[in-house]
Amino acid sequence: MTSVGTESAVDTRQQILDEVRAADKFVLVTHEHPDGDALGSLVGMHRMLLALDKDSVMFMAADEFPLPHEYGFFDFEGLQSHPPGDLEERTVVFLDCGNIDRNPIEAFKGDDSHILNIDHHHDNTRFGTVNHVVEDASCTAEIVWDLMGALQIAPTIEIAEALYVGLVTDTGKFMYENTGPRAHVMAAELIAAGIDVHDIYRRLYEGMPFPKLELLGRALAQLRRIDDDALTFAYLSRDDFRLAGAEESYAEGIIDHLRSIEGTKVAALARELLDGNGARKKVSLRSTDGTIDVSAIARAGGGGGHRRAAGFSTELSHDELVAFLREQVAAQL
Repeated sequence: MTSVGTESAVDTRQQILDEVRAADKFVLVTHEHPDGDALGSLVGMHRMLLALDKDSVMFMAADEFPLPHEYGFFDFEGLQSHPPGDLEERTVVFLDCGNIDRNPIEAFKGDDSHILNIDHHHDNTRFGTVNHVVEDASCTAEIVWDLMGALQIAPTIEIAEALYVGLVTDTGKFMYENTGPRAHVMAAELIAAGIDVHDIYRRLYEGMPFPKLELLGRALAQLRRIDDDALTFAYLSRDDFRLAGAEESYAEGIIDHLRSIEGTKVAALARELLDGNGARKKVSLRSTDGTIDVSAIARAGGGGGHRRAAGFSTELSHDELVAFLREQVAAQL
């Protein structure tokens, strides 16, 4: 891989457009444990390439399924769970992936891989052959929408729904600080394309399985306010999931309840991963008022993300993790 350096987003935008026009075969990937923006960008980009008569396949590892129930309505036609046999002939497109190690499949990381890195995370490590990182974009789906417009592709319902999911989830239903004017322009265009906003909202945020609600209750019952309430922390063990009858993906969204508590500077949810012995945990972080950059905390823990939303994985014990978070929060106050 050879990096193109630190060109402006205008320059890299043109490079991406040139690459898309010139190449015939693509494989699209995103980060592990994909969220709404990752999935929406993946499906939207795939559909866009198909509209250009390109040979496009999407890849997600089999262990990513089942996805969170709210994303079950996505059409993943063209998805593969093994790297394609002709991988060396394909341009690899990473979407919404700030660090190449957030996709654990080594096949996509060879020295000869030709990688288009399309992302909006400010701490993206620029691992691609071309790095189109637009830090002021509300979401990666917004970048895909911009490319689609430049390629003069009218959004189909499938593309519009996918990109709208990326937009609405990564902006927190247009409430987060990353919601700029372009996010609303994008929303207006996708709505004009014919999407049913209420139906998408209902699928994303209503029809909650009861075990997910019970898991939320278990998290709230164990909630801790630490250091004059600056840190709001909750922990979910494997037993919590078992007793609630909850899938791992049901933990999504709990962090937003924590961040909404008055006085909180940083909200943290740690949960034991179900496919291990309980030692490895996933930690989600949210900053409420921008005072603390949680991406810096996540990087210190080996992860990454945005200033207000980030995460990492760890094998620290419960007490060690709390001590680490307290130290990191205090260092920024």
